[in-house]
Amino acid sequence: MVALTASVPAWAEATFVRIPTQYIAALGNPKASAGDDAGTWGLWAIDPGPRGVRIGDFDDLVANAGAAPNGWQFDPKGWWLEEHGLIMEAPQFPLPAGQYVVTGGREVTSLLTVSEPDATGKQGWTLDDGATIYDVTHFGCRAALYTENVSGQSCSPAKAPMSVFPMTPGMVMPAVEGCSKQDYQVLIVIGMMVEAES
Repeated sequence: MVALTASVPAWAEATFVRIPTQYIAALGNPKASAGDDAGTWGLWAIDPGPRGVRIGDFDDLVANAGAAPNGWQFDPKGWWLEEHGLIMEAPQFPLPAGQYVVTGGREVTSLLTVSEPDATGKQGWTLDDGATIYDVTHFGCRAALYTENVSGQSCSPAKAPMSVFPMTPGMVMPAVEGCSKQDYQVLIVIGMMVEAES
């Protein structure tokens, strides 16, 4: 993943608190500005890239009972891969409720408001000023979750095609034999909105 410096729009000056860069893994229609599926979104509170394990080092990860050097645990039933061919720790699910200042590092910075889950478990979200998921997606970041499919084959990072890494913007994460793949859009969080002091 990457760290960005982004300008903060005027609406955020009073109650904006800059935080170390975080990342949201988002699903849904890229053209959407609101929805009720934030419960399917995840949060990396710490940049998972530098904490990742290269595919070429997967045997070492297995030999260490799935424990990565940075302390996270590899889950063979569902593992994450990013655009440089790094196996990543899973994000936190669901995305905690709150107000996130998000950007794709291009032209748009917006306020993402995430609600607490309702009685049915649905979790609402909105982006301010008509911004869409596409507007605040960082094209350079790629993230996908790989899980076992119904074929009965093993789903292993060892089967990932090494030749596609590093990936260029616009590419989709590769298929891996024996795996089902879910691609996620990556939003960069540069700050949070907090209660203004009186």
